[in-house]
Amino acid sequence: MSMLNHEALFSRACQVIPGGVNSPVRAFNGVGGTPLYVESGKGPYIHTADGRKLVDFCCSWGAMILGHAHDEVVAAIQSRAALGTTFGINTPDEVTFAERLCEWLPSLERVRLVNSGTEAVMTALRIVRGVTGRKRIIKFDGCYHGHSDSMLVSAGSGLLTGGTVSSAGVPRYVVHDTFVVPYNDIDAVKTLIQTMGSEVAAIIVEPIAGNMGLVMPDPDFLVRLRHTADQSGALLIFDEVITGFRFALSSYAATIGVKADLMTLGKVIGGGLPLAALGGAAVFMDELSPTGKVYQAGTLSGNPLAVAAGLKTLDVLERDNPYPRMAELGQRLADTVNTAAVERGLPFHCAQYKGVFTFFCTPTPVRDLATAKQSDTAAYARLFHSVLKSGFYLPPSQFEMGFISAAHGEAEIDGLAQAVIAAWES
Repeated sequence: MSMLNHEALFSRACQVIPGGVNSPVRAFNGVGGTPLYVESGKGPYIHTADGRKLVDFCCSWGAMILGHAHDEVVAAIQSRAALGTTFGINTPDEVTFAERLCEWLPSLERVRLVNSGTEAVMTALRIVRGVTGRKRIIKFDGCYHGHSDSMLVSAGSGLLTGGTVSSAGVPRYVVHDTFVVPYNDIDAVKTLIQTMGSEVAAIIVEPIAGNMGLVMPDPDFLVRLRHTADQSGALLIFDEVITGFRFALSSYAATIGVKADLMTLGKVIGGGLPLAALGGAAVFMDELSPTGKVYQAGTLSGNPLAVAAGLKTLDVLERDNPYPRMAELGQRLADTVNTAAVERGLPFHCAQYKGVFTFFCTPTPVRDLATAKQSDTAAYARLFHSVLKSGFYLPPSQFEMGFISAAHGEAEIDGLAQAVIAAWES
């Protein structure tokens, strides 16, 4: 088989799927070239339709924390499937799963299971508006919270103008009450709060930004955000769809001692199947139907297959504790690449936190969307294709994070580091 096979598949896909893909980033618009098609995966590897074996550092955008086709997770899915895949009725496992989430995340007194991060965020926003009686939301430029209408917004012409619609099909009035400020800019948040604090229902943030590349919060940013929300009566939502259970058997917020009013989870907790959750204090979560007046429902919410995969994944993470090892590997990757960049005077750096990373094609540290956009996207595209030829799959966009799984080892990390360095030197 040859690369023509991928081209033929993409051509067929374009005849029946909009743009040939079911999620835009898969189209490779950020790096150019023909999208890949994968037939299987095992451990840290994926096997493409043209017969190539690649080391995967995308890991289904962070969902596959144990690696692909983990034997115990596969067995749990198979066992559950044999008993029935979905009923639209309550199951014992979803109770157990919710109990486990509340056990590991003490800030969660109640949990509602849903099917995607988008759905979790959409419901969280409905709750905060229902609880507070307020309508305005503050979010941060470059943070992604799914594709519900009110979150498809970019920064407006000024802090007080409200957001600008970033997708066709979203009426202007839908984002009128969404205000966008720069990530890590607590003063911009305070300016908004001082002007319209009594109208702000919530502040929503990715504790670690992952959708403009990896961008860490300033040391006191989240603490000050909590304080600012408290002063205004606004609620605080942490979108931990990416970060929840990624660095510890907990949330990122819990590891730094900051408590949100509501939290969204996804990715890791589904074990590779569609599963997400939102949770928080009972006083807020009990406003959801059927006990409260905030409506939410879903035919496949808490479906048995996804819950089985999620339970087994979290069980393995608790038993094996791969987190320190993933963090060590991430540090190894960053140290190797950044040392080479400094020694050779190369204009790029590896931003890294524990088991996640981004190769930014700029020597300047990135702390918000404006500095992320200083990265040379054409250079990243060349880097992507160079390391792909060497057998390593990175996210096909400068503005996404790479992920290290429990299945990766030193050989895969060192191989990627050398491929990246070689790409820059060529």
